[in-house]
This record gives sequence, structure tokens and C-alpha cells, in this order.
Amino acid sequence: MRRRRFSVQALLWLASAWALLVAGGASATWCIARSGAPTKTLVAGLNYACSPAGGADCAPIQAGSGLCFLPNTLAAHASYAYNSAFQRSGAAPGACDFAGTATITITDPSYGSCTYPASPSAARSGSTTSRPPPGTSNDDSNQPDLGPDSEAETRVAVGGATSFMSLALSCFVYLHLR
Repeated sequence: MRRRRFSVQALLWLASAWALLVAGGASATWCIARSGAPTKTLVAGLNYACSPAGGADCAPIQAGSGLCFLPNTLAAHASYAYNSAFQRSGAAPGACDFAGTATITITDPSYGSCTYPASPSAARSGSTTSRPPPGTSNDDSNQPDLGPDSEAETRVAVGGATSFMSLALSCFVYLHLR
């Protein structure tokens, strides 16, 4: 009898968790520059993110026309570029490192008319041209590879709370409803 009652509770829990997933229980994540990161490493990370290898859309941080140019600080520009590269990579956890100068946050860093993409699809729907950040050159030949440590890291699936909830539901069902 205990087994049957537990199964009903498990089904109720499963239904509640599924409702959360369907209702948008997942939270967005952004990749931003760590405060106190060394200037030289931030510059290298920004250059990498805005290079073709990094894949970021750096048009919004360009002087004159970029909606995210101000504040004109290295940390602000690096944060935007890091997030753009991170989102365009499918929001894989290894894609938000940039030699240790980046971190993932659940707090939206957008401000005023500057909107940070909150998903891979939003990042891809922006401009497709990748221009170098202000005050840098187009020569990437001497830039260090600051991307993910391995291709496997890039393929790790992260969907924030959705992935966690899916895994938790799968484990729960496996352990308690078999």
C-alpha cells in the first residue's frame, strides 16, 4: 500500500515540475566580465570575443552607432562582447571563461537602450557582422585562444533551470516510479 501512495505523490510532484517547465520556470543566464579582472586579460578576451573565432556581434559597442557603446569602459564592452559570444555558442558553460575574466550571472545586465541577448536565438537574430571592438585592430594573428578549453566543453548542454529540472525529473522518475 505504501508503494501506491508514494506513486501518487510522485505523479503529483512530476506534474507540478512539468507545469513549471512549461510555464517558463527556466531562468536566463548572461556572461559578463568579472570585476577586478586584469586589464591586459580583459583586452585579450574582448579581442577574442569580437574576432571571427569568438563570434560575438560587437556592432552594439562601436563608437557612434552602438547602443551599448556607453559607458565607454573596458569592463562594459567586454561584458557585452562576452555575452554575445556566449549566447551565440549556445550558452555552453565553457564558453563563458575568457581566461578566467568572465562569469555567468542570472541578473540581466541590460540597461537603457542596451539590451544584452538572453538566449542563443536572440544573439543570432542580431547583426551577423563581427567587427573588432573600439581601439583594436583586425589583426587576430597574435591573439591567444581564450575560448573554451575543449570542444567537449562547448557541447555541454546548459539550459539553466530547464536542464536541471529535466535531469531532476528523469532521476526522480527512474528512482521512484520503476
